Amino acid sequence: MHVPDGFINAPVSVAAGVVAAGAVAVSLRGARRELDERIAPLAGLVAAFIFAVQMLNFPVAAGTSGHLLGGALAAILVGPYTGVLCVSVVLLMQGILFADGGLTALGVNITVMAVVTTVVAYVTFRGLVKVLPKTRRSVTVSAFVAAALSVPAAALAFTLVYAIGGTTDVPIGRVLTAMVGVHVLIGLGEAAITAFTVGAVIAVRPDLVYGARGLTQKLKLRVGGELVDATPEPERELAPARSHRTRTVWLTGLGASLLLAGVVSFYASASPDGLEKVAADKGIDAKVEEHAAADSPLADYSVEGITDGRLSGGLAGVIGVGVTVVAGTGIFWAVRSRRTAEDASPAATRTSSA
Repeated sequence: MHVPDGFINAPVSVAAGVVAAGAVAVSLRGARRELDERIAPLAGLVAAFIFAVQMLNFPVAAGTSGHLLGGALAAILVGPYTGVLCVSVVLLMQGILFADGGLTALGVNITVMAVVTTVVAYVTFRGLVKVLPKTRRSVTVSAFVAAALSVPAAALAFTLVYAIGGTTDVPIGRVLTAMVGVHVLIGLGEAAITAFTVGAVIAVRPDLVYGARGLTQKLKLRVGGELVDATPEPERELAPARSHRTRTVWLTGLGASLLLAGVVSFYASASPDGLEKVAADKGIDAKVEEHAAADSPLADYSVEGITDGRLSGGLAGVIGVGVTVVAGTGIFWAVRSRRTAEDASPAATRTSSA
C-alpha cells in the first residue's frame, strides 16, 4: 500500500507530513518507557523482519497481491510507540533506497501504514486480551483479529486522505468499496503472518512479547497438601540464561529475515498489490510521478549492474535487511540511552529517594 508521488496533492501531503512528524515525536517519547532491557535489543530486528516480509507479496484474488504492513506485529511484539517507529524506519529505508513509496508521500505512508495500523491493532488487541482467558492461545487469537482489522482500517484511511487531496476526479465511493474490499482479503494474510510470528516468539520467550506481559503464571508447589508459590530464583542468577536465550532469538530472527529477503522473495507474487490494482482500475494513478530516487542503485529492489534477476533481487533484499537492522537498532538504542540517562539524573534520583 505504498502511496507513490503524485497521488495526493501538495497541501494534503504537507498536512500528512505534519501529522506523521507529530506521531513520530510522540512515539519517541513513549518508546522510552517501552524500550527496557528486553525490548531494546529486539526492536531493530522487528523492523528488519517487517522489511523482509514486506518483500513477500502473496496472491489474493483477480490478479491482485498483498503484503504485510507490519503495524500489528510490531505493536504486539515491542509496544505501540516502538511499533510506530519500527514501521516508520522501514518506510524511510524503502523510500530513500529502493524507490518504494513516494518521498513527497512519506507523511501519508507513515500516517496510513504506521500510525493507523498500529493504533487500530493495539487497541483491538488490548481489548480482546482483557476479556479472553490469560493464555498463550488467547494472545495469538487476539493478534490474528487485531492484524486482520488493521489492514482495511489503513485502506479506509488512505481513501479518506484521497477524498480530501486526490489529484484525479474519480467517484470516491467506488474507490472506497474497492480498497476496503481487497484489503479485507489482504488483512487475512497479514493476520496469519502476525499470529504465526507472535505465537512462535511466545513459545520460546513469552517475556519478550510486549503484548504478552503478565501472561506467565507463578510456579506452584504442593506442600503438605496445599499449593504455595515457589520462591523465584534471584534475578542475577537468571540474567545469564536470559541473555543467552535473547541472543539466540535475535540471531534466529536475523537469519530468518535474511533468508526471506534474500531467497524466498524471488518466489513472491508479481501481481500488483491492492493499492496498485485499485489505482489502475479506478484511474487514481493518472497523475503519478516518477520517484525522486528512481536512479538509486537499489531501485525496485534490484542491484544496479547485476543482470541475474534472482541474484540482484536477493542481494538487494539482504542489503535492505542489513541497513534496516542497523538503522533501527541505532535509533532504538539512542532512545533507550536517553531513558537511562534521565533515570540516572539527579532530579530522578531525588524523586526516587523521596
